[in-house]
Amino acid sequence: MIINMAEGATEAEIQHVVDNIVLCGYQPHVIRGSERTIVAAVGSGGNRALLEALKVAPGVEDAIPIAHPFKLVSRQVRREPSVIEVAGVKIGGDEVIVIAGPCSVESREQLLDTAVAVKNAGAHMLRGGAYKPRTSPYDFQGLGIEALKILAEARELTGLPVVTEVMSTEDLDLIAEHADVLQVGARNMQNFALLRRLAKSNRPILLKRGPSATVKEWLLAAEYLLSGGNSQVILCERGIKTFETELRNTIDLAAIALAKELSHLPVIADPSHGTGRRSLINAVSRAAIAVGADGLIVEVHPCPERALSDGPQSLDLQGFAAMIRSLSEPLRRLAPLQMEASA
Repeated sequence: MIINMAEGATEAEIQHVVDNIVLCGYQPHVIRGSERTIVAAVGSGGNRALLEALKVAPGVEDAIPIAHPFKLVSRQVRREPSVIEVAGVKIGGDEVIVIAGPCSVESREQLLDTAVAVKNAGAHMLRGGAYKPRTSPYDFQGLGIEALKILAEARELTGLPVVTEVMSTEDLDLIAEHADVLQVGARNMQNFALLRRLAKSNRPILLKRGPSATVKEWLLAAEYLLSGGNSQVILCERGIKTFETELRNTIDLAAIALAKELSHLPVIADPSHGTGRRSLINAVSRAAIAVGADGLIVEVHPCPERALSDGPQSLDLQGFAAMIRSLSEPLRRLAPLQMEASA
């Protein structure tokens, strides 16, 4: 249930609604907008009749049932898009942000060279894997704590906030000491123990969509984070499994637009995993921006043919710089259409 407070509702009236939601057996979440406040009542098993009676409480304009199973993620609860700020970088605002770096931190030289190059090219944040979930137990699994220290050094050198993956609850506190954004990989999208633990973290979460997950399941995974107390969630479309064999995954551009329609959370795209082909990253990046993506996360390596993981889908340093220059092309192409529509 969404309790819409009237414009000008007092703090005492808002607190009265919050207290009564608790008495009804639900969990209250206060969302303050630029003009008015909304109080969402979420949970199950409470007294719904008493909750609906709050329509006549002082300062309440209306009470509306939430149509979707994901409550706090829904645009019904928050009509304005959420903007997640990370060390001065705003995700979900007017600017399309770019997160770039290698799949895995392989050495100090490799990461620092990449960090400086992507910073100079225009990247806003640095990605790099310290702990890697690999399909085969014999593949490179990451450098662990050594990689975290190198990532922290790269942040000091470039000023770029760091994004890295958390695979288990045991590693969370250690990784949070070194990283600015904690990534939940596709394989862990429905690792509910990890999601509940991340909900208590004070770090923003980058939540990747699972390879076989529906948009509804993806948003419900985000609901675990918001309902647990962490509203700093960034959704990431990274491609799903289909019958296509020429691509690593099939990036779902419609899912980006749909997630933006259903949810107030920012959505970014991962064209590297979404295609598995470096030759397609530029085109897919532009397409993702055209359908409304708030940003991109792209794999970049100084020498992709020597990469210990994901070389075929990694841009080299020159290729990344060229991709950044190409991102303005969709805007130039749309400009004549916008002028024609306004005529």
